[in-house]
Amino acid sequence: MEKKYDAGLLKDEEYPRQQMLLQTQTPDKGDIVGLEDEVDKIKERLLRDTKQLQFISIFGMPGLGKTTLAKKLYDDPSIVRHFDKRAWCVVSQNYQIRNILIDILTSMDVLNEDARKVADEGTLGEALHKCLLTSGRYIIFIDDLWNVDAWNQLQTYIPDGRKGSRILFTTRDEDFASEASNFSKASLMENNALKCLTDEECWHLLQRKVFQQNSCPENLIVAGKEIARKCGGLPLAVVVIAAVLTNMEKEPKLWEDVAKRISSHMAKESNKYMNILKHSYYSLPMHLKPCFLYFGIFEEEREIEVRKLISLWIAEGFIGKVEKNRRETVAQMYLEHLINRSLVQVAQRRRDGGLKTCRIHDLLRDMCLRIAKEHKFMKVIQNRLSIYEQYQRLSIHSRSIPSFSRPFGLHVRSLLGHLPDPSTFIFGNLKLLKVLDLSSMDYRFYNSTRVEHLVLLGFLAVSSIPSSIEKFENLEFLFVDNSEIVEIPENLFNMVKLRHVYFSGGAQFSKSWRERAAKGETFPKSILQRISYISIDDENDEKILRYSPNLRKLKCTFAVFFDSSENNYRYPILNFLSQLESLSIYLRRSYVIDNPCLDLTDLPSKLIRLTLSNFNLSLEQMKMIGNLLDLEVLKLRDGTIERKRWDTSEGEFKELKFLELDEVQIEQWNTSSDHFPKLERLVLRSCQLLEIPSDIGFCDHLLKIEVHGCEESVELSTLKIKEEQEDYRDDLEVIISHSR
Repeated sequence: MEKKYDAGLLKDEEYPRQQMLLQTQTPDKGDIVGLEDEVDKIKERLLRDTKQLQFISIFGMPGLGKTTLAKKLYDDPSIVRHFDKRAWCVVSQNYQIRNILIDILTSMDVLNEDARKVADEGTLGEALHKCLLTSGRYIIFIDDLWNVDAWNQLQTYIPDGRKGSRILFTTRDEDFASEASNFSKASLMENNALKCLTDEECWHLLQRKVFQQNSCPENLIVAGKEIARKCGGLPLAVVVIAAVLTNMEKEPKLWEDVAKRISSHMAKESNKYMNILKHSYYSLPMHLKPCFLYFGIFEEEREIEVRKLISLWIAEGFIGKVEKNRRETVAQMYLEHLINRSLVQVAQRRRDGGLKTCRIHDLLRDMCLRIAKEHKFMKVIQNRLSIYEQYQRLSIHSRSIPSFSRPFGLHVRSLLGHLPDPSTFIFGNLKLLKVLDLSSMDYRFYNSTRVEHLVLLGFLAVSSIPSSIEKFENLEFLFVDNSEIVEIPENLFNMVKLRHVYFSGGAQFSKSWRERAAKGETFPKSILQRISYISIDDENDEKILRYSPNLRKLKCTFAVFFDSSENNYRYPILNFLSQLESLSIYLRRSYVIDNPCLDLTDLPSKLIRLTLSNFNLSLEQMKMIGNLLDLEVLKLRDGTIERKRWDTSEGEFKELKFLELDEVQIEQWNTSSDHFPKLERLVLRSCQLLEIPSDIGFCDHLLKIEVHGCEESVELSTLKIKEEQEDYRDDLEVIISHSR
């Protein structure tokens, strides 16, 4: 039973740790293509005329060139001349402070062989402290620092001396870089994020590695640039694939084949580099390990929608509750931890700065697949499926899997990708399935026999709503990838665990439900927390929505309708949604009445995020929005304000952090920094506004102003704000572009 049903469970065991380099080694010099600016920037900081001890970190994903950059600085002649003593040590994960102290003292030539053999940590620490105290100006390079405890132990032996000494370390973890800085005795702390190479820089590095000083033959340039592009900006990937190209004939067809199948070529060559990458996985706390391995389930080079990823993690059971936080909040924290550990990249951010999509580098994805296979955690199918391989999670990436090669067995918990014809499935043998993603398929499995056996299903992604949706009594997440507006079946609201529903093409309540609402009938209350997006066209839709009192997020379209009880036209009112935190409304213009009034007096009181599109608001309505006590994000799109003028007052927008005006027709904005006490980011797109009020620059928390596709006067006022603020601060970022 254990072998059959527990396959794929990660055990909380002590994984073997292997160091990338011996502690006594320093790395080879290597190329610094694309890092030249970083070298100059950090060198300037190392050589600046400040007497305090300065602490500088370089962090980024594995294989990005942190060690190469640090070694370049270590050997730089100006660094050698400037400092009286230099030291290099590698800490890694299984560090021993005694060995680190030996490395530092040895590289400073103050430790003989006998002392190395007999000295204990305390004696070595005292020797280091004395050496640094009397040596004048020193610099210590600490490579691959993972643990803040290691730094805390080491820094007890490092004096300041106020002689302009420096400590530089490399790490993969942004959180750790900040944490180490907080615990540092250094007076000056600076963290430097190492960025990925551009496609052109990758191509330059690839040529250097393959052809040395020679130039690339012209008939290989097109394929070579495609190979460089697919390296994803990671120098390590360039090095890996360069080894493949160096050992093959310089023939265009062969290089084109590498470009088409670069992942498989990297996988064959990357064994010797895999320990460098696995280091990052082994250092993860247990709760992050399955979340990270799960990235292997997605196709390579794919941007992954954060909303869907988090839903999958929860359905898989990876996310536990942390105190009073909701699981979605905890999952968001987990993802940010993986990003800060340089394992996951941000692909796109929402306009308000939140995460929209993310990705993982192909080399790290390959590592995920290897580790996942070792633990039978997951399997990606490229050609055919063996029913004898007992993996819990199966992701099928080929569209040509034969129907007879179908998933089978109680060990299967998740099915994603291009599945064989589901009508051939024997769902009675998939009773433990938790995740089923059929969104990439046109097949209709919904009327298949015995589908009711999938009682544990927590996540379902489909192209249309199953007629048997109520059979999935444990379903929490439903993603419908529809191209046209669909009717929501009545039985969907009867589901006892369904919390999140997404319709990519929109949805509306069924005709039968609306007829029942018109007759005054009642409906069962749902536990839905999110609907995106739904049409609310009349008072009957409004009545039905009242039976979802737990909604926290709602994306909808509004239409003007005639209210028979009030004998007038109006938009829907949503004040009954007392738990609602995020509301997005697209207002459809009326052909029945010229100027319908959107009633904002009864907006849900707990709103944190509000988006209004296609609107026409009065000055009084803008004041109502400003008086929402908890509002942090406001997006106004494609609309106008009365008299094309916006006046704000003190006491409004007390919590607002993000403001976006997108194609908003206003020509005059009268405001003060006191009216936006917590504003951090202002975004304007295609606005007719004559200028941004200069007082906005004095908002205490303002960090960024973005202007896209606006009038020249708006751009000039933005630059003026930037100039005015230079005397007071240097952290205000201004972005101006002529496109939206």
